[in-house]
Amino acid sequence: MSVDEEIHEFGRVWAAAEERGDTEVLAGLVTDGFRLVGPLGFVLDRDQWLGRYAGGGLVTDKLDWTDVEVRDFGGTAIAIGVHEQLATHQGNPANGKFRATHVLIRDDDRWRLAGIHLSPIGGPRPFAPGGDGR
Repeated sequence: MSVDEEIHEFGRVWAAAEERGDTEVLAGLVTDGFRLVGPLGFVLDRDQWLGRYAGGGLVTDKLDWTDVEVRDFGGTAIAIGVHEQLATHQGNPANGKFRATHVLIRDDDRWRLAGIHLSPIGGPRPFAPGGDGR
């Protein structure tokens, strides 16, 4: 299996675990030093990221990770794609479409997620001509 195929399969396993809120599987997919940079700039460490599902706080009804481009750097891979979710957080809608960068490292012949960075996909950038930045 090529690295590209391995990372795409990893993504399928990860997305399915998110949809189930399966923190046991998710814990096995990430490194101890894992960090998530959320779409509004907040940062979650591994424990905070896994804790999103505690007590039903986060419910992910659907998560798609599509248009994924994988760049292989040997023991590290960078995967950039589109992360689209239907979810609620503490009863509030948490739906969104994001450009997602996943940083994966090879650890004992398997891939593990070291980081995720999410950026919203949407209207014109505020600093673009004609945007809010004038």
